[in-house]
Amino acid sequence: MDGVKLHGAWASPFSNRVVWALKLKGIPFDHIEEDLPNKSALLLQYNPVHKKIPVLVHGSRPICESMVIIEYLEETWPQYPLLPTDPHERAVLRFWVKLIEEKGLNIWIVYRSVGEEQDKAVRESVEMLSILEEHGPNKGKKFFGGDGINIMDIAFGAVACWIGAIEEVSGRKIFDAAKFPRLNAWKANFESSPVIAENLPDQEKLRELLARVREKRLSSSTHK
Repeated sequence: MDGVKLHGAWASPFSNRVVWALKLKGIPFDHIEEDLPNKSALLLQYNPVHKKIPVLVHGSRPICESMVIIEYLEETWPQYPLLPTDPHERAVLRFWVKLIEEKGLNIWIVYRSVGEEQDKAVRESVEMLSILEEHGPNKGKKFFGGDGINIMDIAFGAVACWIGAIEEVSGRKIFDAAKFPRLNAWKANFESSPVIAENLPDQEKLRELLARVREKRLSSSTHK
């Protein structure tokens, strides 16, 4: 079985997670850009439950959900390991990935909401950042994985690398570099890593897209 295809979208942080993992591991793949308002028949066939990107197709077998895909890549391609070999260290990183998956969703609520809902999302986003600043692994190292990018870096990167655009579009401040010096240093290291830097969405285009989506969502909710 060979051949890897990724159904994704350029602006999606979840799609980008998979791209980063594929690039770090040096896995050749074909990227299929999905038009999310008009999803392809193949995407709907491969992910009939959630009907969302990303979907990785290896041979003829689809895998859905970004972090599930990355775990699959890790188990299938051993080069550039994204998880340590020690079982306890692996469990610790999976704990942090789960926290990021659960709490990181508040970042996206910030840009598509207003009022009390937005206030709550900002508070909970800052709370998550505070937890990572104080308790996240490998303090003093370049990355959460130490000197190299690992699965936690990829998981959090899908939050951190979109914060600036979300702040600008929503008009709300979430990430204070002075308050989060460790995360600020991590972000600079992560975004300047060649594989990541070469595979980040254009920030101006991203802001424009998020602004359109926000306007559409708010207009829709107003007219309900």
